Amino acid sequence: MFEIPDLATRLGKVKHFQTLPVSDILEIVTSGTVQTHSTGSIIYHEDWDCAGLFVLFRGRVHLRKNCYSGQESIISVISPVIMFNEVSVLDGLPNPVTAIAFQKCITWQIERQRFQVLMARYPILGISLLNVLAKRNRKLISKYEDLISRPVKVRTAKLLLDLSSYGSIPIDRQMYSNQFLAARVSTAPEAISRSIKILREAGVIDCTRAQITVNCPDELAEFAQVESELFKV
Repeated sequence: MFEIPDLATRLGKVKHFQTLPVSDILEIVTSGTVQTHSTGSIIYHEDWDCAGLFVLFRGRVHLRKNCYSGQESIISVISPVIMFNEVSVLDGLPNPVTAIAFQKCITWQIERQRFQVLMARYPILGISLLNVLAKRNRKLISKYEDLISRPVKVRTAKLLLDLSSYGSIPIDRQMYSNQFLAARVSTAPEAISRSIKILREAGVIDCTRAQITVNCPDELAEFAQVESELFKV
């Protein structure tokens, strides 16, 4: 677990808090609590009452959305240091997604009422949140565009480029199963299997039970219908 000064240093890395002096960050830190979440545990569930605001300090978290069909979509995979569940803490409504600890996680959490007090005291927090929410809204619009206009094969190719850092690292199949890939592109595991088969037969990837290796990232980018330069920044 972290000591208070260490927590303040880590929290200061979050964009929302970067302009605040250390004394103010220390006050913010002591307004919340540090929590540990075991692998696979639910941090909070969608439709539960607002769970408060979280900052991820260690581990990895999946933000998931349940569909009426029973299928799950992974809205986002987040890594330290990042804030999440901002929407719920702003509007006071139930959590919009389910947060699951994909790895053992350490988070800092603050209740909505306490965060509202902090925003009144430090207006920069609210201004910073607007910036972040705008960026995330654009990202969601882009994902929605992919879902309505791009077939599963194209979305799968794009995801493999992302997970492999444009072919520079292999994709661990234990960590990124077909079920996980399906949830990321909002489809069924069977559709992912068919897409991987097409890409493998085209020679752009190799796939074993252990890993997926991208052989030809430029050609995979053509399957993904994206400019290769987007992944080379």
